[in-house]
Amino acid sequence: MTRRLMTKLLVSRFDKKLIPALPKVQFEGRIEIVRSELEAHKAVDYLLTQPALGFDTETRPSFTRGKSYRVALLQVCSREICFLFRLDMIGLSESIQRLLTDTTVTKVGLSWNDDIRSLRRRGDFDCAPFVELQQMCRELGIKDMSLQKLYANVFGQRISKTQQLSNWEVENYSEPQKRYAATDAWACLMLYEEFRRLKDTGDFELEIIPEPEPPQYEPKLEVEKQKSKKATSRTNKKPSGKRRRTSAAPKESINESVPKEKRTRKKTTSKSKNNEHQLVS
Repeated sequence: MTRRLMTKLLVSRFDKKLIPALPKVQFEGRIEIVRSELEAHKAVDYLLTQPALGFDTETRPSFTRGKSYRVALLQVCSREICFLFRLDMIGLSESIQRLLTDTTVTKVGLSWNDDIRSLRRRGDFDCAPFVELQQMCRELGIKDMSLQKLYANVFGQRISKTQQLSNWEVENYSEPQKRYAATDAWACLMLYEEFRRLKDTGDFELEIIPEPEPPQYEPKLEVEKQKSKKATSRTNKKPSGKRRRTSAAPKESINESVPKEKRTRKKTTSKSKNNEHQLVS
């Protein structure tokens, strides 16, 4: 069978070790920061004229146990422009809710149910249906669920994640932060369009990659571990018997061990020597 020239080759599971060697890709279009309701109103008016939009969110990471932050950023991207809605500044404003509840424009996200839960911590709203990319890739036989792996598998390019754990509540975003946030939303839109094309044309081949085998059980190594644990427990085990308390003998006992006669004899000897010394002098 002759393979068609434009057939795309996909794998069911992409090896993440291959990702660092791929060429880097990022959104190269225009990025607009939305900090006020007036800016949000204008942005939403434009976005609702587009046929499809890519969505994503960012939340400030927490490095303290038990502490979490509310979602700080909503990214919405067309093919040409990406709007970064600063939710930490304007909240879930009326215009943003108008965008999320609209049913006329196709909206695309990855693991979007998690994003909706985060957004609802900012305010309750009835979200319109979204296209879930994880469902689309499962229909094509792809098992990967992360955006980075999906993009590498489908387009052979690498999305950088170096800005993922940056502070999304900082007053002014750096240029790498802006590009990272816009790229994630834009990549969702690109994957959606390509998945639709592949599904409609069937112009792809899927190589099934078996699931990685679990680590084999090594009995010899396990025996050595058990021996090590037993040895450690022996050294740490406290003795169960009572210890006999020993104390230093008092100084008097040393003298008492010497016979009384010898002690008196030494004293007289020393006196006699003194007398002899006086006679000689």
